[in-house]
Amino acid sequence: MVYYSAMPIYEYKCRSCGHQFEKIVKINESPDCESCNSADLEKLFNAPGIRTTKSKRRSESGERQDRGKVHKDLKVAESDFLKKEMSHDHSH
Repeated sequence: MVYYSAMPIYEYKCRSCGHQFEKIVKINESPDCESCNSADLEKLFNAPGIRTTKSKRRSESGERQDRGKVHKDLKVAESDFLKKEMSHDHSH
């Protein structure tokens, strides 16, 4: 048997500071702004997402892959930069 814990994800905008964020909330829970701690929030009209254990793992896996791609891109850019610097140094 597979057990899924699901909690809705809502998007909010703070009326005090304008900060916009997503928050996993329990029923009857009212979050505060992550930026200024104000309780004066506007719940934005979007379909709430549901986060299950499976979707959380899938999301985390995607984030790891994205970080790996960024790391690889940085290494390639660093290597290209060093090659250009070395060829520039040898030409003088």
